[in-house]
Amino acid sequence: MAVKLPDVFVERMKRQLGEQFDAFLESYEQPRHYGLRFNPLKVKVESFAAETPFQLRPVTWAEHAYYYNEQDRPGRHPYYHAGLYYIQEPSAMAPGELLGVEPGDKVLDLCAAPGGKSTQLAAKLHGRGLLVSNDQSAERTKALVKNLELFGVRNSLVLNESPHRMSRRFVGFFDKILVDAPCSGEGMFRKDENMWREWSEQSIVKCTAMQRDILRHAALMLAPGGRLVYSTCTFAVEENERMMLEFLAEHEDFEWLDVKRSPGFAAGQTFGMDATDEQRMLAARSVRLWPHLLDGEGHFVALLGKRGEREEQVANERDVRQREARPAARAALHLQDLHQFLREQTTLDWHGERFVTYGDHVYRMSEVTPDLDGLKVVRPGQYVGVLKKNRFEPAHALALAMRVGDAQCSLSLSLDDERLQRYLRGETLDVPFEHLQFADGYSGTAADKRYVLICLGPYPLGWGKWQQGIVKNEYPQTWRRLS
Repeated sequence: MAVKLPDVFVERMKRQLGEQFDAFLESYEQPRHYGLRFNPLKVKVESFAAETPFQLRPVTWAEHAYYYNEQDRPGRHPYYHAGLYYIQEPSAMAPGELLGVEPGDKVLDLCAAPGGKSTQLAAKLHGRGLLVSNDQSAERTKALVKNLELFGVRNSLVLNESPHRMSRRFVGFFDKILVDAPCSGEGMFRKDENMWREWSEQSIVKCTAMQRDILRHAALMLAPGGRLVYSTCTFAVEENERMMLEFLAEHEDFEWLDVKRSPGFAAGQTFGMDATDEQRMLAARSVRLWPHLLDGEGHFVALLGKRGEREEQVANERDVRQREARPAARAALHLQDLHQFLREQTTLDWHGERFVTYGDHVYRMSEVTPDLDGLKVVRPGQYVGVLKKNRFEPAHALALAMRVGDAQCSLSLSLDDERLQRYLRGETLDVPFEHLQFADGYSGTAADKRYVLICLGPYPLGWGKWQQGIVKNEYPQTWRRLS
């Protein structure tokens, strides 16, 4: 369906863009662009990209990112079910890239669902530090959790909280914060027809009120010396440059930083504002991604820094120490079945790890996770599994975060093995004992009953239970392919 741009929007863009308007309007007659990011937590990106059946070309402003052809449909490929890449609109990759996350950082993705930017931030942490992914919509956190688990992220927690409640718990806690703010969505008109159908000038007014509130609380959670990226997918100056100038006027401890510019990135602007020379200079430090200047949709990104040097977070560290004793006590009393599973079915050495139980569900928590009491917690850490009567059942999320050598017993399926599609459909598999692979130093017999890590080549897909040549399928019912 052709994009039917709202008349009020068209008139404003004509004034805002001037001589570039015709090129901007023409871009809506062009097909949209499709992108994916490979998962460095699971694959060696350069070599794996060369092995895929997709026609790829690099996205210049994001690491491990490529354009693909729509007809390749990578979301239907078994590689997707192994979490080897995340499908994401190319311009939407810019904010996570410009935040400058490094391994060991404590990072907050404040408006995180469905999880594209969170998976990007997790990849940059390389399993170190902590990623807190939050979304105020309980329904949207379901997709967020699934995408983080599919990506094999081990050092994240997921919250379903308001920025206001979070800011009272995480004062000065984070090194990096991403605020991909809810917005009027003008940059997505070509991608999603619902955006232009539902847009109105009132959308801008409504969104700016939410953005102010979110930024105010995000500022409290950033540590001195930390960085905050504010991004939207809209062209409205009110939601972008004006929002940043207003924020800086109220937060003297913040400064507007320059960002790395890639080809096609345009400087921020002060259209419609009675701006000073200093304000115009500051606004130009942000970047705008226009659909007529690059292969992607519309986006705005600004990078802010909080002045000062990082101080020791004494209160938060105290919270961590207080909670360490409680999970340790639980482990001693209630987690014998988990540790038995780890000894008998895996090669993992998790003695001394920090576990917490919510009901019968077991999670492995990052050592830097603060006290979460009183918050709406969706995932307090890596989901490990469920304690049943006299046994432990490993979670699908645990399988996806493992490597093939982490399981004592595995089954590797090739792309042309008919059992691969059957496994993804949830069917029982015929697997002779000699098809099983055992990790170095481990072995089994045909009389054993055991968990098997089912893999696509070396990449885990999920669990199965093997007994006498039959694998009972443990692939989650809600994840199964229908065809």
